[in-house]
This record gives sequence, C-alpha cells and structure tokens, in this order.
Amino acid sequence: MSGDEDDFPNRTPVIAAALLILAAGGGLWYFLAHRAPPPPASPAPQPQASVVAAPPSEPAISHPVPTASAGSQESLPALNDSDASMLAALGAVAGAGNVKDYVVPENVIRRIVASVDNLARQRVPVAKRPLNPVPGVFAADGDELHATLDAANFARYRPLIEVLRGLDMQRLVDVYVHFYPLIQSAYQDLGYPNGYFNDRLIDVIDVLLKTPEVQGSVELVRPNVLYEYADPALEGRPAGQKLLIRIGPENAAVVKAKLMELRADLTGAPLKK
Repeated sequence: MSGDEDDFPNRTPVIAAALLILAAGGGLWYFLAHRAPPPPASPAPQPQASVVAAPPSEPAISHPVPTASAGSQESLPALNDSDASMLAALGAVAGAGNVKDYVVPENVIRRIVASVDNLARQRVPVAKRPLNPVPGVFAADGDELHATLDAANFARYRPLIEVLRGLDMQRLVDVYVHFYPLIQSAYQDLGYPNGYFNDRLIDVIDVLLKTPEVQGSVELVRPNVLYEYADPALEGRPAGQKLLIRIGPENAAVVKAKLMELRADLTGAPLKK
C-alpha cells in the first residue's frame, strides 16, 4: 500500500477530537424556528381532522456551552462557507503550518461533527475524517496468522501528539464557543434535530477516557485486508478507544490529559472518578 494508506482501520479521528472539535462550535445553541398556529376555521361542518405533527422541540441540555467572551461576538459565516474562518481560527491557536499539514481543508466543521459522533460507535467513516493520515504505513510484527502491534507505529503519531501537547486549551475552548452555532447546525443536519452537540461531545470524551491501558503485546489478526485486534473484548470496543490503544500508551496519555482538561473547561467541573 502507498504511504497514505493503512492496514489498520480508522486512522486518526480520535486525535482530531482533541485537536479540532474545540474549534468547531460557539456560545449559543441553535434554536429551531416555531411557526405560529393557523387561524381558527370558520364555523362550518368540519372535515375529519388530520393529525398534524408537532414542530421539533428544542433539545434538552445537560451540559450547556460556556458563555461567549465579550470580544467574540462578531458574526459567523454560513456553515457551508465556514472553512476559511475555521481554518484561520485553528491556525491562530495551533499554528498555520500545523493546520495546513494536518487538517483536511474542506467541510471542516461537518467532518469534525461526523467523526466525533462516531468515535463512540464501532466505526469512524474514513471519508469523513477531519485530519490527514499520518505519514508512513502500519507495521505489525509477525505474519497474517499471528502478529502483534509494532511499537514503531507509535512514533508516527508523535509529531501530531506534540502539537496537541502544546495547545492552549482555553484558547481553543474560546474558539469552540464562538463557532458553536455552526457545529450545532451541522450536528442537527446529521439527523439529530433535537440533539445538542456539546452533550454528545461530553459523552464521547467520557467514552474515550475509559479506554483501558493494555499491558504487554497487543495481539492482531488479519481475517481480510485490515488488521483487527485478536482479543474480541478489544475489537468490540468503540472506535475511539481502539484508536487510543493503537497510538500507544504514552501518546494516549497525552490525549487523555487534554481531553480531561477540555471536559473541565466545558463543564466547569473535573470528571468524577
């Protein structure tokens, strides 16, 4: 396979959750429009009443997004025209060069929303990834009948992890708060008209933080084209947890620490153990 392809599924969206999701949202949640009820019918024989669906209700919110700061009230672009603004905002925090190297520049917010939503599920669609794949190819020790995860893979992620390690999370949260109406709209476009993305983000962070630390070699099998974890208990875990295992314990510890920092900034409280 070429250098931008991998023999292990799903690649880097879990790091995207920590690095990019922060910059995809803003302070006020998206309110659905409510139409006025129709005028009453004139007194006359009424036909059989038809059932009229009620308008979608506003989402129930468990974790409201923090209030936007006083200096972040400038207008937002339309969601479909938001790539340039989002990339500039990310560049101001993470470095323009890092954003150019790592971020897929089209449909940035929609890609973030779709990937984060899927991190707690079994698969993250590769076509929706918000980050470019890391350089190099996946390496396994052994053959297709018996293999283990090669620790050489962990080094492939270190440059991206170092970008994450150096991020000022509060500045990223400020960007998140500013752009939140757009990410909320993108989340509802996914098919969650009554959903609230920040609640989903907190849920996904909690799933990622529960990723186990695997001791010793990680056994692999290759039933088809892609490698899988040999242990059904690992292979059956959510996609985000499998990715954290894949990038190695040291890299995963950095991601978890940043996710805990993000969670505390978004909820105003540390995670209860």
